[in-house]
Amino acid sequence: MSVYEGIQKVLHPHSVTAPYIAYVVLTLAMIFEAGAWWVAFREFDRARGKKSLLSAVRDSKDPTVFTVLFEDTAAMLGLVVAFAGLLGVQFLGLAWLDGVASILIGVILGTTAALLAYETKGLLIGEGASPEVIAKIESIINATPAIKNLNEIRTLHRGPEDILLALSVDFIDEVTAGTVEETIYSLERTIKMEMPTVRRLFIEVQAKEHHEEMIAEEHAAIASEET
Repeated sequence: MSVYEGIQKVLHPHSVTAPYIAYVVLTLAMIFEAGAWWVAFREFDRARGKKSLLSAVRDSKDPTVFTVLFEDTAAMLGLVVAFAGLLGVQFLGLAWLDGVASILIGVILGTTAALLAYETKGLLIGEGASPEVIAKIESIINATPAIKNLNEIRTLHRGPEDILLALSVDFIDEVTAGTVEETIYSLERTIKMEMPTVRRLFIEVQAKEHHEEMIAEEHAAIASEET
């Protein structure tokens, strides 16, 4: 709607009435929005730690943290553009600048919406854990003497602080069933203790060659369906 209104104003420009009232409204809006933006940025800065802004947004599993910051940033940019457009209309006598400002505001809002949709779609359809979490899980598995091979690891974020973990492991043939049970129990306790975000954990005991056979059959079935 902002872009549409902007195009109409560019095609049919008209002078702005009561510009000083608009200045007061825009100034107050920028003051209030700046306060909200600062609160959002402090929260985002605390959550991102030493990561860059882009990395923090990409790695974040809590969309509320960066959504508010994106929204407030877009609002601030839109207010600045509106203020600049109003100044241009009043002091340069270019009535069509008001329409251009409206178009730019629409572009800012649309771009922000697209970025938010892109960054949150993974969480909506299911996103895996970060590489750091996966690497830590792999190190725990590899350090377990009774396990010969980690066949597969699958993770799924069910919430910002809720990870579902599924493992397929191959035990040394010589270990007893009791050792397998104790190892699985120990693994579950260790993983959940070191990574509290892992709330649910399932471990499948499977020989490496059998696991590879199952994966090959799955790929073959998918290929046949596609053809």
